[in-house]
Amino acid sequence: MTTNSVSPARHRRLGDQTWQDHAVCQSTEHNPVDPEIFFPEPDETDKITAAKSLCVQCPVRRTCLDAALEGGDTEGIRGGLTEEERGPLHEKLASRLDYSRVNDTVAGHDVHLTHAERRAVEHAAYRHGVSAQRLAWLLKVTEEHAKKRYREIRRAERNRTLNQPTTNTSPPEISDERLSRGDFGRAA
Repeated sequence: MTTNSVSPARHRRLGDQTWQDHAVCQSTEHNPVDPEIFFPEPDETDKITAAKSLCVQCPVRRTCLDAALEGGDTEGIRGGLTEEERGPLHEKLASRLDYSRVNDTVAGHDVHLTHAERRAVEHAAYRHGVSAQRLAWLLKVTEEHAKKRYREIRRAERNRTLNQPTTNTSPPEISDERLSRGDFGRAA
């Protein structure tokens, strides 16, 4: 019997560069790689193809791409994508909301977070009863700031429940009269 399992996402920790040791682009005695192929001119299609073919084989390609996006790297081929291909991803990065990153952070790992992901961590921590002190540690903020965010979340939750319309509709009265087809109107 064969079972397939998906391993959890492993995100690069703050300041962690150890992933680079596993990159295919690292030149070794047995695998000499010219770093210049990762910085081709737009018309050097042979270099672009060679660099991308190495990236396809790389076990840390996703981490490389994340590092390039989070670090604002706009030059060269990173994570298997050219500068032009990464452009739209750079633009969308601020709005990224990856719940595996949120969960990693709530679990205590130092992960690069976008603004949206930081807000999601705050809400998840609030819902799960994480102390303000722990939230402060997770997000690298002061405990006072964490308490302030919890107050804002609590206020937003309260306002959301207050603004929900209450509908106390009683069920329609049932009569002994038989309904006819005309009582239901016509379909448009």
